[in-house]
Amino acid sequence: MTSDSPGSGITAGPGSEDDEHAELERLRAEVSSLRSQQVAGNGSRPRAAGPRRGRWRAPVSAVLIVLGCVLAPVAVLGVWASNQVSNTDRYVANVTPLIGDPAIQGALSTKITSAITSQLDVNALVNQAAGQLSKSNAPRLSTLLKNFSGPISSGIDGVVGTAVSRVVASPAMARVWVQANRTAHAGIVKVLSGQGNGAVDVVNGKVTISLGPFITQAEQALTKQGFSLAAKLPPVNPTFPLFEAPNLSKAQAGYRLINTLKWVLPFLSLALFAAGVYVARGRRRALVGAALGLSGSMIVLGAALAIARGIYLNSVPQSTLPANAAAVLYDTLVRFVKDGLRLLLLVGLVIAAGAFFTGPSGVAVKTRRAVTSGVDWLRARIESRGLHPGPVGAWTGAHKRVLQIGVVALAAVIFVFWGQPTLAVAIWIVVLLLVALGLIELIGGRTGGAETAARP
Repeated sequence: MTSDSPGSGITAGPGSEDDEHAELERLRAEVSSLRSQQVAGNGSRPRAAGPRRGRWRAPVSAVLIVLGCVLAPVAVLGVWASNQVSNTDRYVANVTPLIGDPAIQGALSTKITSAITSQLDVNALVNQAAGQLSKSNAPRLSTLLKNFSGPISSGIDGVVGTAVSRVVASPAMARVWVQANRTAHAGIVKVLSGQGNGAVDVVNGKVTISLGPFITQAEQALTKQGFSLAAKLPPVNPTFPLFEAPNLSKAQAGYRLINTLKWVLPFLSLALFAAGVYVARGRRRALVGAALGLSGSMIVLGAALAIARGIYLNSVPQSTLPANAAAVLYDTLVRFVKDGLRLLLLVGLVIAAGAFFTGPSGVAVKTRRAVTSGVDWLRARIESRGLHPGPVGAWTGAHKRVLQIGVVALAAVIFVFWGQPTLAVAIWIVVLLLVALGLIELIGGRTGGAETAARP
């Protein structure tokens, strides 16, 4: 069909259908080319090539995170060893509570009483007195004195023991204990660094502390109570064992190595965790794994300390140190290690929970919805009583994301710069952080939600 109208300008002939088909194919090719360019511009890769090229990420990430978990307990022990040696105040704060423990007081009293009574030689004094009575024409009294030499000796030992126990439990002895340990701190450095002797020394595989100042304090107290023999005793300087050190040379080498790496190990462990999360294809999942791995490594460290405690208690002879006193010594010396591992255990769990509940999983989404519903209900109850946030709520809703990030950053800064945060401090920081985030959501949640809904 043709139109011969001169003004129409349109001609349809047998070739018009072929032209339309060619034009359609050209348009399809152009659209396909544009799509290919868009895919190339977005940096996308063909499906078959993606998994093959990214296959290395998962094992490399796992290795880095595992290495970080392995180094974390070593870093905790290194920091503890450094604090105990390089910080005198920290060391004294660690050992000060020992003098107030009944088990340690009993062990000290036994050692001091034995040191004093061994110098008295009560039997020799009784025999000397009996000989003088015999020369004074009092043979019966002399014989009676000899017969009761045993009870007399036991009675004097009891008097000395009672007086020493009272002195050991006194505030004066507590001050002597603190001063002696402060002075002995330099000796501990010398023992671990192998630089010679000090107030703390190694005797027969045992790290010991000198009891000379404690015996002097006890003798002065006995003299004031009328026991004049104590003033005539020769000076003695027995030792009190702090812990067994059969492999001291290995401990010294390990101490020097850990003391050298005391700052390197924590940062290296943190760098390995960060690199493992960065390399992973699923970074949120890797962060959860790294945080749980850190917590797990602290549990392993706690188990290792418990095993070491049993080995230590079994290695200390009862004649050297009673089992209860040895247990108190060990628990006190490692208590800061336990505080540190509990702290890192909590930090790991908090990071893992935060990464999980901010993720796209069904449980996380339902949890966030439940929290939002609870906050909305609480807000409705507050507003029903005539309390409205007003301009503050509008401003908070408009800047909600910035405020949330700022509060989290502030909590992290407080935690880092606290110095030596305890487990209680960490728990309080977490609680206050949750309260702050809840207040931001409560005050600005509805405004922020309204603005979001109003956006095109």
